Amino acid sequence: MKGAPGYDEVGSDDGTGQRLTAAARAILADARAALSDPKLTEAEAVHDVRKASKRWRALMRLLSGPLGKPADAMRGEARDLMRALSGSRDGQAALDALTDLRKSDLPVSETSMKTIEARLTKVRGETESASFTPELRQRLTVYLDLAERSAATWPLDAIDFGAVADELTVTYQRARQLMPDDWYAAEPEHLHDLRKRVVEHRHQMELVEPLWPRLARVWAQEAQRLRERLGSAQDLAVFEGLMAPRQILAPWRSRLTPLIADRRMAHLKASAKLASRLFAEKPKAFRSRLGALWKAKEDSGEE
Repeated sequence: MKGAPGYDEVGSDDGTGQRLTAAARAILADARAALSDPKLTEAEAVHDVRKASKRWRALMRLLSGPLGKPADAMRGEARDLMRALSGSRDGQAALDALTDLRKSDLPVSETSMKTIEARLTKVRGETESASFTPELRQRLTVYLDLAERSAATWPLDAIDFGAVADELTVTYQRARQLMPDDWYAAEPEHLHDLRKRVVEHRHQMELVEPLWPRLARVWAQEAQRLRERLGSAQDLAVFEGLMAPRQILAPWRSRLTPLIADRRMAHLKASAKLASRLFAEKPKAFRSRLGALWKAKEDSGEE
């Protein structure tokens, strides 16, 4: 996508590249800390690794246009590594759904709720132990070593704001296109894909927060609220899957299914409202606004 006329006439010394370099270093440092900190439980380490990976992949998506294949390859390998942790994520998702369900009047006893929680906690622990193995930790360490060496050779300092704004707009458009016409009839997989794009968009907006702190911060917060609502709907889908015949939560299926439907409806209603605000602008208008804000910042001489 070409930048908006008049807004890409910015030299490569506009400071954008330096900010991208700093962001790359910070994300990789956070990921390495998650792998090496002995104070973290396995669940905390998995959470922190996944969080750093999402930020890293969002940055690689942002660099896809300026760098091309190197950024795409890095993003693809990081995605494949995280797929190995998907089982542990499902266990935590079901526990998060249980917390969500507790916000309503439950049609089951507290004893049953404690039994459900114990079963889910056991599943999470088993899947974490099975997936976050020493071998995977080593693979992640090797990847971080490669990422640090690679990032040190990339010409990030030559990237200007126009190139970044173009990629921000691409991500914005990808998320906007996934907004369902009928939120309540949308398949869980479709909503999950939308959530991934919203997470990516949120992290990218956080990366450019120093450029205009107030707007980017508010925008990222709004995207986070949408991500949380979509995530809660996805967690409920995972929980519901564990109530299928012969699954560990099957005994409570008839009593909890109506409540799950009600909670899902509430999350999707909120998601539709948030998305309509967040993605109200057409992509060209969004890109023009980014350019106008950047130009105003440049004209004001702000650092």
